Amino acid sequence: MQLHSVRSGEGKPVVLLHGLTATHRYVVMGSTALQRAGHDVVAYDARGHGASDPAPVSTAYTYDDLAADLEEQLDEAGFERAVLAGASMGAHTAARFALERPERVAGLVLVTPAFMPGPPDEAALAQWDARAKGLREGGVEGFMRAYGDPGVSGAMRDTVLKVMRQRLSLHEHPDAVADALQAVPRSSPFGSLDDLGGIACPAVVVADRDEVDPGHPLAVGTAWSDAIGCRLVVEEPGQSPIAWQGGQLSRVISALTQEAYGG
Repeated sequence: MQLHSVRSGEGKPVVLLHGLTATHRYVVMGSTALQRAGHDVVAYDARGHGASDPAPVSTAYTYDDLAADLEEQLDEAGFERAVLAGASMGAHTAARFALERPERVAGLVLVTPAFMPGPPDEAALAQWDARAKGLREGGVEGFMRAYGDPGVSGAMRDTVLKVMRQRLSLHEHPDAVADALQAVPRSSPFGSLDDLGGIACPAVVVADRDEVDPGHPLAVGTAWSDAIGCRLVVEEPGQSPIAWQGGQLSRVISALTQEAYGG
């Protein structure tokens, strides 16, 4: 299984991890600010996503699998340690890896986490299954019909739907993405919020306000930052989320990297 990755820049190492149904382009949204600020940046497509190969079996999209892929990326890049910046599924993967392999993580930027420990939410899992079925049977538009109303109003709604279509169209193996849609939500990156207290490296959580991103509740980002004991960054009311602005997010990542490596 080969994962598609892109490496650019020189300096302090940073690895970017994207969210479910996205690709490596959707962390800093194509910004090159990190490279200009003096960072050696690796961004890769998770298994089954973008130009990466599908997993060997349809269920192999757990956080165990994703964390193992992350370590392989570090090894291939020759990074003993790196700052990990991940969005949603990528944030969950980065947190899992930091708890398991702390010696390899210099710092964490956890962007729009959505996972909260607890019993399975059967209604939510049924929604993910419906989206997977829609993608298998109807492609991008089948997924969009199954996804339904994104819960965002006004002009922002059109932007959300447009971006969803764009990123779904970038996958070479849509059936693999459908497999991930069913497997990832059934996997847990850690057991309890208390586990996050074991993260000892410099960290920051970047969260979105619910009015523009209800799928990544602000309450989850707040709970993560409280559990880790780290700073929480949120856009000002009425502003576009920092997670959607590659330049602004890159500045957060760069600042955390400077802190992690001592300036």
